[in-house]
Amino acid sequence: MQPAPLSGGRFTALVLAGDRGPTDSVCRAAGVAHKCLARIAGKTMLQRVVEALAASPRVGRIAVVLTDPAVLSGLEDLKPLVREKRLLGLPAADSPSRSVLAALDALEDPYPLLVTTADHALLTREMIDHFCTKSAASGADVSVGVTASEILLRSYPQSRRTYLRFREERYSGSNLFAFLKPAGRKAAETWRRAEQHRKRPWRIAGVFGPVLLFSYLLRLHRLDGALARISRRLGITAIAVKMPFAEAAIDVDKPEDIALVEEILNRESELMSTRPQI
Repeated sequence: MQPAPLSGGRFTALVLAGDRGPTDSVCRAAGVAHKCLARIAGKTMLQRVVEALAASPRVGRIAVVLTDPAVLSGLEDLKPLVREKRLLGLPAADSPSRSVLAALDALEDPYPLLVTTADHALLTREMIDHFCTKSAASGADVSVGVTASEILLRSYPQSRRTYLRFREERYSGSNLFAFLKPAGRKAAETWRRAEQHRKRPWRIAGVFGPVLLFSYLLRLHRLDGALARISRRLGITAIAVKMPFAEAAIDVDKPEDIALVEEILNRESELMSTRPQI
């Protein structure tokens, strides 16, 4: 039996942890069978993400989408959440969008649904609280977290990310999405059509029609204006939540990201240890 939603209007969290198995470059670098089990600064990435979600007062139950859901039962540090019936595993579909659609069907009363990824090893309670609070207050059907390149590159100029370019700024995804109302399912269905072009932003724009495609190529719209047009086309309300945290845009896509994330975590740990105790 799956855990019921917790009270208080909290989000159900869905962690996408499906992967390509041992052939993934991060798996090879970390010597693990599943990417989410790669250890960074002493903890698996999945543990870091789940612990951040569990610490947020905005999050109730947590579901993890895994290629092999039995992996969850082998993580000793997460067993208390499983015993509390706050954490469960779901089988992965053959793509992230299909996994989200399957979860929306499988979970009892799934909305609002917060979606993130297991390789978001720098995810914090503060990021989650900011994103969920802004999303819930918007009244939108769906929201997406983004980080401006100026914020990211000011702190981490060495970080290489994929950007969407708009009139005012370039934005990187923050691996945070919210499906706030049933109408938001349309966005997941559109995502399913677009995700095969994830590394080709101009083709993603093409999924939304030729007018938006040419507007994107010519940078005619600001981000909010582009989302307003997408909303009208899909018949929903979609908004962007602009994240003020540079680390929100950094995930572990490739082996060199492991070193960067570990460096950031170690630096934060050192800063915490030198702060005076109150």
